Amino acid sequence: MATEIIMPKAGMDMQEGQIIKWHKKEGDYVEKGDVLLEIMTDKVNMEVEAETSGYLLKILKNKGEVVPVIATIGYIGEKDEDISQIVGFQSLSKGKKSEAISSDNNMYDVIIIGGGPAGYVSAIKSAQMGGKVALIEKDILGGTCLNRGCIPAKTYLKNAEIIHEIEKAKKRGIIISNPEVNIDMERTVELKNQVVKTLTTGVQGLLKSNGVDIYNGIGRLTKGKKASINGNKLIEGKKIILAGGSKAARIDIPGIESKLVLTSDEILNLKEIPKELVIIGGGAVGVELGAVFSSFGSKVTIIEMMDRIVSNMDEDISTLLEDSLIKKGVKILTSVRLQRITEKNEKLVIEVDKGESMTADKALLSIGRIPDLEGAGDIKFEMEKGRIKVNDYMETNVEGIYAPGDINGKRMLAHAAFKMGEVAAVNAMGGREKINLNCVPSCIYTVPEAASVGLTEEEAKKSYSISVGKFPFAANGRALSSGETSGFVKVIVDKKYGEILGVHIIGPSASEIINEASSLMAMEITAYEASEIVHGHPTFSEALQEACADSLGRAIHLPKRK
Repeated sequence: MATEIIMPKAGMDMQEGQIIKWHKKEGDYVEKGDVLLEIMTDKVNMEVEAETSGYLLKILKNKGEVVPVIATIGYIGEKDEDISQIVGFQSLSKGKKSEAISSDNNMYDVIIIGGGPAGYVSAIKSAQMGGKVALIEKDILGGTCLNRGCIPAKTYLKNAEIIHEIEKAKKRGIIISNPEVNIDMERTVELKNQVVKTLTTGVQGLLKSNGVDIYNGIGRLTKGKKASINGNKLIEGKKIILAGGSKAARIDIPGIESKLVLTSDEILNLKEIPKELVIIGGGAVGVELGAVFSSFGSKVTIIEMMDRIVSNMDEDISTLLEDSLIKKGVKILTSVRLQRITEKNEKLVIEVDKGESMTADKALLSIGRIPDLEGAGDIKFEMEKGRIKVNDYMETNVEGIYAPGDINGKRMLAHAAFKMGEVAAVNAMGGREKINLNCVPSCIYTVPEAASVGLTEEEAKKSYSISVGKFPFAANGRALSSGETSGFVKVIVDKKYGEILGVHIIGPSASEIINEASSLMAMEITAYEASEIVHGHPTFSEALQEACADSLGRAIHLPKRK
C-alpha cells in the first residue's frame, strides 16, 4: 500500500513549511534516505528524506506552496499502484492550486535594483528558492560596504591596531631596534584595493553560480513592474526588490563643496596623510577614521553637534571612547555647529559657533548617510523622513515592490541589510516572513573596540525596572595577559523576569563578544541562564558571563556589593 509523504514538524513552534524544490519527479524510483524535496520554515531550510523505498507516485503540493505540518504532500508506493481511491489523496488533490511563482523566458520572477548587501543577498536567496532573477548594479557589486565603507575602513583600522601593538611592545619586553613607524600610503591603498577586489569578485561568483542574470547600468523602475537599464533596455519582473542603498549626506553651509572636503567614499583613496584633519561628525565612521589617521600621524580634530560622540550608544561607552581618543591625541569638540569653510593658501579654515576656528589640510564630512532613491524612477512610494516606508515584510505601499536595506532607513548597517534582503526575497517568492531587528548589534572598530545591542540604560529606564551588571576587563585574565585592560561589559536586565534588554561593550574583541549577546537576546535567554553558561578560560568573553551574574548580584570575580 502507498506511503504518505508528509510535511515534517521541524521544531516545537513550526506550524507550516514552504516547498522550495522537489529533487525527484513523479515516476522516479527512490531509495529510503534519498532526498525527496527541500522545504523552508520560519527558522531553517531543510531537506526531507524518503522514509521508505518505492516509486514517487504522486506530488500533491508543488514548489512555492505553504503547507501545514503533518499534511500529506505526496505518495510513494509500488510501480503503477492505483492511489485514486485513497481518502487523503482525494481530498488533498482537490485543494487550492500552487501559489508558486513560475518563470518563463520573457519575464523574471524577481528583479533587484542595487548590488549591495541587501541587493545581492536578495538575488541569491530568490535564486535559491527557484526564481529566475535579474540584478542591476550601476557601479561595482558589493555596494558601499565592500567598496567604500566597512571593508576598506577595517583594512586601515588593522594598520592602526598594528601600530598600537608596536607602541606596546617595549612594555612587554619586545625591543624593536628602530621604533620609528612610517606609513606607505601607496601600499596601504593597494592592499585595501586588493581586499576589496577579492570580495567583490567573490560576490560576482556567488551570483553567477546561482544563475542570477547581472546587468551593469543604472536601473530605474517604470510602471508595470518593469525596470529600465541605462534608459533604453527594458526588463519585466513579477516582483521587484529596490535595494538602492545610501549615499553620503551633505549639509548646506558655505564652502562645503571645496575639493578639500572629502566624504568617507573618497578619503580612503588618499595617497598622502593629511598633517591636519578635521572630521565633521562624531558618529561611528568619524571616530573610526579619526582613530586611523591619528595613528598614521595626522593631527585630528572631531567636531560634533551633539553633547557626546557616538551619541546613539550607551553613555558609558561614549565617555570611555572619548577618553581613549583624547589620550591618543585626538581633539574632540562637542555641542558645536559648523558655520562655514573657506580655502586659504591651499588649506581649509573651518569656523564653528562660539567664535572658534581651526585650519586643516583636509576635512572629512561624516554626518551620516541618506537613502539613494535614484532607482525609484517613475514609482511614487510612501515616504517617511526621506526614506521609503516598508512594513515588517519589507514591502512598500506598492504591492509587489520591496525595499530592503539602507533605502528604508530602519537600520543602516550592512548586516541588517543582509537580513532585510533575505526577508524581502522570501516574501517576493511567495513566502510570508517578518523582519525582527531588535537584536541587531552595532560595532565600532577603534582600539578599544565598542559594540552595542538592544536598549541603552537611559532607554531601558523609561519602560522597565532595571538592574545593571558591569564587569571591567581589568579583572579579566585574558585581558590582563594581553595588556588590553581598558573597558568593560555592561548588561541591562529587567528585574522582573531577568530578561536581557541590552548589552554594551568597550574593550578587546567587543565586536565578536556582542554576537554572543545578540544570540542570547534573540533566543530570549535570561540573565539567570546566561550567568550559568560555562565559558572557556581565559577568554575575553568570560566578561559577558560575569556581567550577567553581576546584574543579579552574583558575580564571582567582583567584590561583594555593599
